Amino acid sequence: MTLFNQERLLFNPVSPNSDAIPLIFAFPNEYSVGITSLGYQIIWGTFATNSDISVSRLFTDIQEPLPRNPELLGFSFSWELDYVNILNILESLDIPLHSNQRNNNHPLVFGGGPVLTANPEPFAAFFDIILLGDGENLINTFILAYKEVRNADRATKLRHLATIPGIYIPSLYEVTYHGLEGDIKSIDPLDNTIPNIIEKQTYRGNILSASTVVTEKAAWENIYMVEVVRSCPEMCRFCLASYLTLPFRTASLEQSLIPAIEKGLTVTNRIGLLGASVTQHPEFESLLDHLSQPKYDDIRVSIASVRTNTVTEKLAKTLANRGTRSVTIAVESGSEKIRKIINKKLTNEEIIQTSINAKLGGLNNIKLYGMVGIPGEEDIDIEQTIMMLDAIKKAAPGLRLTFGCSTFVPKSHTPFQWFGVDEKAKKRLKYLEKQLHKKAIEFRPESYNWSVIQALISRGDRRLSQLLELTRYYGDTLGSYKRAFKELKGKLPPLEFYVHDNWKTEQILPWHHLKGPLPQTTLIKHLETAMLNND
Repeated sequence: MTLFNQERLLFNPVSPNSDAIPLIFAFPNEYSVGITSLGYQIIWGTFATNSDISVSRLFTDIQEPLPRNPELLGFSFSWELDYVNILNILESLDIPLHSNQRNNNHPLVFGGGPVLTANPEPFAAFFDIILLGDGENLINTFILAYKEVRNADRATKLRHLATIPGIYIPSLYEVTYHGLEGDIKSIDPLDNTIPNIIEKQTYRGNILSASTVVTEKAAWENIYMVEVVRSCPEMCRFCLASYLTLPFRTASLEQSLIPAIEKGLTVTNRIGLLGASVTQHPEFESLLDHLSQPKYDDIRVSIASVRTNTVTEKLAKTLANRGTRSVTIAVESGSEKIRKIINKKLTNEEIIQTSINAKLGGLNNIKLYGMVGIPGEEDIDIEQTIMMLDAIKKAAPGLRLTFGCSTFVPKSHTPFQWFGVDEKAKKRLKYLEKQLHKKAIEFRPESYNWSVIQALISRGDRRLSQLLELTRYYGDTLGSYKRAFKELKGKLPPLEFYVHDNWKTEQILPWHHLKGPLPQTTLIKHLETAMLNND
């Protein structure tokens, strides 16, 4: 029995028309990872219910029968280092890696997802088409526009698609630099028929996503996912999940959430409530009450990261009664100064009370997420984080406390996009590890080296494509990237430029021509407000 045979579908695929567009929809990772991506599931479901499309799925370890001459090859791109698998898949299908080497016999290669919506430029050479933003409206618009030029040559197709809002054709834009190792001088369309700015598309409905497939072979076994909220109203200054996906949207309880949950429960008893700040849904209490009914006694509910001061004893009790053993909250730091800089509206008292509530409600574990290297951070701020964690441990004895910690990474379209990675962060992670070990607090640091690679890709421009091709053969370690930079010396700026340098607010950023939810002027105001708290 194949992995595909074990799927329980929550939609009815349609039979493609005789002249349907042959399309391969790939996820550049293993099936268990890809099928757990709600975004991938939704877009696949959209293709599979369109009779004008004949869709085949492709993962790195399994694939459906593929068309001999696909017209479109799409990638859902969720994790930066999966670019290696994108290049491997293109090679395995005999498709040139670079868009400018493809001809009319090759499929148009398109991509979407969080990595490409944030900053597609390091990967611009590999994609013919990039879809920016939410797929709900964009996917159908893309297919309709493609159908209008389906029989045209490659160049005509791309020029037509470039006129559609949210569709970005990298090859139709020219980037110039202040020298080979300098920053960007300009980003211009090739002519006046191509738009200067491409705007990310935003779905504004109140019916959000829910799983289209449930399988025990998913990374989260038999999970049915329901999107409760999209974006986050808190707007922490570094947070891509908030700034890039604004405005904050909530699913209708009666029209979206309850019907979706009822549908999911026909095939599984595991429900996952998704969103950057699930408990800030205005009717979250009512959703809890609904899930607390006796008829749901045998279901298991897991919940994504929640806002700290919304973890009441009632919430903890409901989750404990529904099979959840832990709750995850992002606190970022134990320092009040740092929380003010990043706009994290929290006090240590609220964080400690959350832990007490979690224990009183019957949860066994609380996972806190923190960060080092935040702009303005000093050694005293690290000490305050240690003191806060110690206070939590004393206030809720017996509750297992886990502290996960990453390094600040600048992200596009956020007020902190101009800051570099602080090299002192590496030492601070080590110091935290040593001190928390003494206090028997479980510490889970994210690799500092991985943060450097993330920063490189998140602030990269088109010159990085040659570097990414080199590192594909060297492996995904920081040493590989440094080796590639050495080989390409003189052809692009050094690693420090992309990763550690603070950029000027007036310089042209790689995503200058890609419009996010907030204008640059607003991001600069938010940056200035943040830095006032550092004085």
